[in-house]
Amino acid sequence: MGGAPSKPGDPSRGLEVIGAGYSRTGTVSTQLAFEKILNGPVIHGGTHMISREDDFNKKWIAAYNARHRGDKPQCLKLLRELTRKYVGITDLPGIDFLAELRELYPDAKVVLVTRDPQRWWRSVEVLNKNANFWYLPYLTAPVPGWRWIPAMIHEYADSGRKLLGLKPGKEDSGGTGDRVNLIINHNQSVRDQVPRDRLLEMDLKEGWEPLSKFLGRPAPDAPFPRANDMEALQKISQEMFAKCVLAWLTIFSGAGVGLYTGVRLWRRL
Repeated sequence: MGGAPSKPGDPSRGLEVIGAGYSRTGTVSTQLAFEKILNGPVIHGGTHMISREDDFNKKWIAAYNARHRGDKPQCLKLLRELTRKYVGITDLPGIDFLAELRELYPDAKVVLVTRDPQRWWRSVEVLNKNANFWYLPYLTAPVPGWRWIPAMIHEYADSGRKLLGLKPGKEDSGGTGDRVNLIINHNQSVRDQVPRDRLLEMDLKEGWEPLSKFLGRPAPDAPFPRANDMEALQKISQEMFAKCVLAWLTIFSGAGVGLYTGVRLWRRL
C-alpha cells in the first residue's frame, strides 16, 4: 500500500513481468519501476485491494475458492480477467497464484526482490498488529471493496502457514526465528518454480541496471522509485479506519431517522 492504482491499459498486452517478492520487500517501488520501464500499467495487490471496485476483490476471493475446490479452469479464467490489460503484477494476492499466472503467461519473466529476513519481519509485525483485530470483518462490512479484506487476509495467513509447514488455521507456536522462515521459504519456492533464465533475483538498492538488462529495455532516465514507507502505511490504516466508522455512523443515523419517522407516523394514525 502507499502507491496509486494503475488503470487498465492496452488489451493487446498481457503480463510481461511478475513481481514475486513477498509483501514488504518494496513491492510498491517494484510496481512503479515496472510501469516506468515497460510503459504500461501494473497491479500492486495491496494498493488495488483498497482502491478498486468491489468486484475486483470479490474476484480474487472467487479465484481462491475455485482453486480450493480444484476448479482450475475457473481459477485461470478469473485470473485472466483480473490481469487483463496489465503488463505486470506485484505483491499479494498475485504471488499466491505464481504457478497459475505463469501458466496463463508463459512468456512472462519473474522478478524476486530480496530483503534481509530480520528487517523484513520487523516491518511485517506492524501489519500483523493492524490486521488481526477480531472486529475487522464487522468494521469493513459496509464498505464496498473493503468488505472482502478480512477474507483476503485469511487466505494470506493460510498461504503463510503452508510455507511454514503448518496446517491451515493452525497458529505458529515458534518464535521470531520461525516466522522469519516465511520469507526464506517463499523465496526458495519461487526459485523452485521458475527456470533460472526466466528469473531475476535483485535488491532494490541495485537500481535500474539489473532490471533493464533482464527485461531487455533501456534504463529510464530517472531515479529508481522509492515508495511505501511505514509512515505512509500507518496513515492509510488510520484513514481506512475512519472511513469504516463513518460508514457505520451513516447507517445508524439513517436507521435512527427511519425509526423516528415511523414512530411519528404510527402515533398519528
